[in-house]
Amino acid sequence: MATTLPETYDRMVADGRLTADPAQRATLAGLEARRLWLESGLHRRRGLLPGFLRKPPAGPKGLYLWGGVGRGKSMLMDLFAVAVAIEARRRVHFHAFMQEIHAGMHAARARGVSDALAPVADRLAGALRLLCLDEMQITDITDAMVVGRLFERLLAAGVMVVTTSNRPPEDLYRDGLNRASFLPFIALIRDRLEVRELETPTDWRRHKLAGARVYFTPAGPGARAAMDALWDELTAGAAAAPLVLAVQGRRVELPAVAAGVVRARFWDLCGRPLGPADYLALAGAARVVMIDDIPRLSAANYNEARRFVTLVDVLYEARTRLVASAADIPERLYIEGEGSFEFARTASRLIEMQGAGWGG
Repeated sequence: MATTLPETYDRMVADGRLTADPAQRATLAGLEARRLWLESGLHRRRGLLPGFLRKPPAGPKGLYLWGGVGRGKSMLMDLFAVAVAIEARRRVHFHAFMQEIHAGMHAARARGVSDALAPVADRLAGALRLLCLDEMQITDITDAMVVGRLFERLLAAGVMVVTTSNRPPEDLYRDGLNRASFLPFIALIRDRLEVRELETPTDWRRHKLAGARVYFTPAGPGARAAMDALWDELTAGAAAAPLVLAVQGRRVELPAVAAGVVRARFWDLCGRPLGPADYLALAGAARVVMIDDIPRLSAANYNEARRFVTLVDVLYEARTRLVASAADIPERLYIEGEGSFEFARTASRLIEMQGAGWGG
């Protein structure tokens, strides 16, 4: 007999990989019922005549799981997505998923298709029985205008949708342009998905970092090993994938994102002509940012140093947790050349951000 999701969770607690949380475990009961339904094949059962589908028996709704950052939503969804023993399943970050949708629509328009969304949605519906979307957050009007029709077609085709978010459905796209046309999507979520708040009082991501070392120097094999270990702990083994953020018509690629944690090298974030808007999008995509290999800064890399100052300012204002490896301690990262005097504030912020109580 297959191991149930609660049994898997209990084993991870016993092994020390997780800390027991009653709210997390209670959520797994509903996910286990969905797993059994999907594996039963009832939703795909055919009628007596070949090629004719009869209406499948009513099954469980999808799930919209929301709650504060670090509560374990992504971890629970990942346990579920891995455990469901069907081929027609997919787990993807919401931003990356919407980028694929827009790319597909662009290709459809290039072929002269009048309703560009229809073939994209129908292709997904034909390939999937389960779609798991991590960290739904709608701030872009192009996403807002598409997502309602997309979900409607997927749900009508019998695709089960499980998604996580940091906010309840009513707070999605709040104060966005033409929000009135977005409201039917909120009603669709309430009608077709179970909306459940993960009401655990503990921010487990912050809990894991409380008292932990988060700034490693000097950069090198030892620092990388420590960063790797912290990454594994924070992401609970979730698969990392690149994420492309659309910012004012530009594409900003983050090389590794998993369970709400972003990891990148200094040169990925500061070696390119990025600015405050790009770093704000980064802060919105994750609550923990890990930066590898921050070099010593000087007049020789002045532009990169200025971008790093901007990046730290944005992460500081957003109360984002920062984990980093660097060539030296903050006070000695930038000690000569233009801008070194102003860097004192950045160094002070880097030190403050190492505190056990830091973070939103």
